[in-house]
Amino acid sequence: MIQAEQINAVRKFQMARSFLSRNLYFTAAYWVDGMMVDTGCAYTVQELLTSLKGYQVDYIVNTHSHEDHIAGNAALQKIYGADVMAHPLALPVLADPRGKQPLHFYQRLMWGYPDPSKGKAIGVFLETRNHRFTVINTPGHSPDHICLYEPKEGWLFSGDLFVGGQDRTLRADYNIWLIIASLEKVAEMDIYILFPGSGNIRKNPHNEIIGKIEYLKKLGEHILSYYRQGLSYSQIRRTLLGPEIAIAYFTLGHFSGTNLIRSFIEDQPHMNDTKKMAR
Repeated sequence: MIQAEQINAVRKFQMARSFLSRNLYFTAAYWVDGMMVDTGCAYTVQELLTSLKGYQVDYIVNTHSHEDHIAGNAALQKIYGADVMAHPLALPVLADPRGKQPLHFYQRLMWGYPDPSKGKAIGVFLETRNHRFTVINTPGHSPDHICLYEPKEGWLFSGDLFVGGQDRTLRADYNIWLIIASLEKVAEMDIYILFPGSGNIRKNPHNEIIGKIEYLKKLGEHILSYYRQGLSYSQIRRTLLGPEIAIAYFTLGHFSGTNLIRSFIEDQPHMNDTKKMAR
């Protein structure tokens, strides 16, 4: 399913695969001034193409190479001849999604494999007809994650950098310390509207971003304190986060509270690899 909404000059397309009459995990794409920011998953490509009738697409920018953000690239490139641009590390995945980024069962169920697309390395700035966007490297959610910032309008297209609430799980390949550093980077900017990968748009999000940073830092302090006392990863998780929530079982541990504990401990900046302990 797909829902479209106009926010100032930005057109939002919030999408999810419908399965057994239920919508599975919303993701979003945005159109502004001839540019698409992300293109959704394989199961929503045809609906996105229908929703874009009457719009011109000159550029596609992928905030990162995860399967729920790149799957419309190939079809839009074929129809519009649009240039696809992303972080250099994303380009091999765009060209060969199946080979470079094999999916777990839950990912295939919810999003599916994207068709290959041909991308170009994005620069420091991207200019459309009426806007000039600054490209910000924001790794952590993935090594190739970027955000787009339009300072004149105060827009930040943040991909999956910012997710609201207090995290209790983390995907196995995320880096929590890089996420915190990337959040601190965007927290310094004057943001009027934040356009996230979930589609849950926020106005004047500064305090919410700061709150997220403070929560994660405080959680990290507690985790490292317990770790220095000799507690195992699972013991720390039970003490601070409680039992694993349903997503840990649905994803067979790919998303889990234990992964969040592990990343806080093992992904610390300057940590000596020889001292890392896998528990």
